[in-house]
Amino acid sequence: MEVLVLGLLVLLLVSVERSECVRCFARFDLNLGQCDEELGELDEDDCCQNTQYGYQGPDGVCRGCGPPAWSPWSPWSQCNVLVGEGVTQRRRTCFGIGDCEKSEKLETKPCTGTCYNVKGWGPWLPWSPCSVSCGEGGERKRERVCSSPPECLSACTGPSEETEKCPTQTTCPVHGGWSGWSSWAACSAVCISTKDGDDVIPSRLRSRDCSSPAPSSDTVPPGDGCPGDRFQTQECSDLPNCPVDGSWGAWSQPGPCSVSCGEGLQLATRRCDSPAPKYGGRHCDGPSTQSSVCQSPCPVDGFWTGWSSWGECSASCIPEGRAPVRSRQRSCSNPAPSSSPPGAGCQGGASETTFCNHLPHCSVDGGWGSWSPFSSCPVTCGAGLQVSLRRCDSPAPKHGGQPCPGEGRRTSICQTNQHCPVDGMWSQWSPWNPCKYPFGGRDIRCKQIGGRQARERQCLHRAHNGSICSGGALTETRVCYDVDKCYPRGTWEGWEPWSLCRPSCGGSPRRFRIRRCTPDFSDYSPTIGRLKEPATFFGDPKADCGTPPNGEPKIETQNCVNVPACT
Repeated sequence: MEVLVLGLLVLLLVSVERSECVRCFARFDLNLGQCDEELGELDEDDCCQNTQYGYQGPDGVCRGCGPPAWSPWSPWSQCNVLVGEGVTQRRRTCFGIGDCEKSEKLETKPCTGTCYNVKGWGPWLPWSPCSVSCGEGGERKRERVCSSPPECLSACTGPSEETEKCPTQTTCPVHGGWSGWSSWAACSAVCISTKDGDDVIPSRLRSRDCSSPAPSSDTVPPGDGCPGDRFQTQECSDLPNCPVDGSWGAWSQPGPCSVSCGEGLQLATRRCDSPAPKYGGRHCDGPSTQSSVCQSPCPVDGFWTGWSSWGECSASCIPEGRAPVRSRQRSCSNPAPSSSPPGAGCQGGASETTFCNHLPHCSVDGGWGSWSPFSSCPVTCGAGLQVSLRRCDSPAPKHGGQPCPGEGRRTSICQTNQHCPVDGMWSQWSPWNPCKYPFGGRDIRCKQIGGRQARERQCLHRAHNGSICSGGALTETRVCYDVDKCYPRGTWEGWEPWSLCRPSCGGSPRRFRIRRCTPDFSDYSPTIGRLKEPATFFGDPKADCGTPPNGEPKIETQNCVNVPACT
């Protein structure tokens, strides 16, 4: 009883054991043996629920999940010797789960190295111009080309390029270079004056000298002077406007007497407008009216001083949403309104604000938006890849800001736990069965009596409701004559093609060819039966062609030399 329980426990542990964890890929290239479109890490069994997939184990080798199949043959390699007799080889690989049907994976045939009478180097090409036209330190070079084919490059030894010094007898001219700019001189005035209604803006000056270095005058040709201007001017546009002192205009004719301010007055007036005071300039000295004695003074209205210079902007760049601002001020004191009797105050505001639209925009670094939901599983069998995306739009980078760090795409493996259908694949045909008389056990060997033979194949690897093999039947039959070990007359023909080298690597490989002794079956009917089916001759007849002409051999063999060792 204890043995039975222990056996069940071992069976249970084996049944829950998982296969090896591998890197799973959604595509396997049978031609190259490469995996592509990685899904992620999965158990090997889960990955290979889809036979179109491939996987990579800890050894780094890519393997297909499908039934075993041969890759196409590689191209024949170059001859493995440059001169003399050698071999060329081609290979193919069995990919998939299991072993391919028995067949060769390496083929070898003789070849002859082609590097006889190679030309080697061609003549040297002309020297290039010297790298400098004056002074020292110049170089020039020349090249030559190997005229041999690529596989014979060993015929060209030595360098393909030569260099040598090429000093000149000419002194190089020294071209002038500017020194650094001097500091800015003081502005030509301390404020912006006005003439004939236009602003006269002061300027300031700085200079530089053509002395770093000075151009040479004793070379041929002489050195070039410094390009550009020696002096540079700049307007002092940030200065305040110069104050303009007021000056009286002409007196008006005396007006009527006014009694609204106590005793009446007969007044003559003049205006401080020739010019009017501006930018903090002094008001006109003296009265603006001439009158007879008046007991009550007249009120004085307020007047603005000039605007101050603009202040600094509230920021050094324009952020998103609103530009920074700057302001300037003035005061109602030119003159201030009288208090008794009260004069009218100044109209308008004492400060003014404007946007700093001339500044550059502030850089905005990108920010990720939210991840989208994962897409639905794209497959109905095996494993697939779900995708979630996010956009760099919260905010998007602007004005030289940094892009979002990290990835905008993430994936997740989804498993259906369902095997994908595996379609059937035809096996190779079996050899033809012996040619037999179809009606009983009659012996037809070496007789002009038709027989029939068959061969079979199997539909392999079909699983999980995959399609059955298409394009043919499981068996194939044909009519035949049994000529195995018969002795018909024959005629000598040419040589058959050389065989490949056997074995294909290592050992002492050989190849052979056979002189073709063609049997004479002219006495046989070319068709068999009422349906007139084309006849085939089955077996290995021992045709009698007699002795080959001129005493030549029936078979020739050759050694395959310089065959690489097996790997």
